[in-house]
Amino acid sequence: MPNRPRNLDSPLVTTLIKYMSKAQVRVFRLTRGRIGGRWRIGAGFRKPVPTLLLEHRGRKSGKLFTVPLLYLVDGTDLVVVASQGGLPSHPQWYFNLLAHPATRVQIGAEHRRVRARVATREERDRLWPLLVALYADFDAYQSWTEREIPVLLLQPEDGSH
Repeated sequence: MPNRPRNLDSPLVTTLIKYMSKAQVRVFRLTRGRIGGRWRIGAGFRKPVPTLLLEHRGRKSGKLFTVPLLYLVDGTDLVVVASQGGLPSHPQWYFNLLAHPATRVQIGAEHRRVRARVATREERDRLWPLLVALYADFDAYQSWTEREIPVLLLQPEDGSH
């Protein structure tokens, strides 16, 4: 796979992602998104990308988790990518959303109720170039893995915030 980082599959990478995410969630919440609300790593260094907090309920544990994700606005929907940095497996939050699609996101200080669903083939084909324009590293991540990276739509659940 082209230019795939040598140690991408190391358990250390997964652990680093987990703890960096927890730290970002903590800072994001404390500052109501003023810090942590824009991704400035990789392709985001020159072109910061908006970041939201996504709640998801464990499909087995029932426990509530929160993860920071880059997002694209598409009409009334928010679009997120289950890239997990190009790792060979989908992130846990993806499987949790499949089991429990009704959830909440936080953008800045605002909380929104949403319902998650996987984009159809046509939606993914339309959205992928927009996502890559938002954050070019998504294309690199896709090239590093054999799985098709899922694109999810977070649709407003009932208009309440």
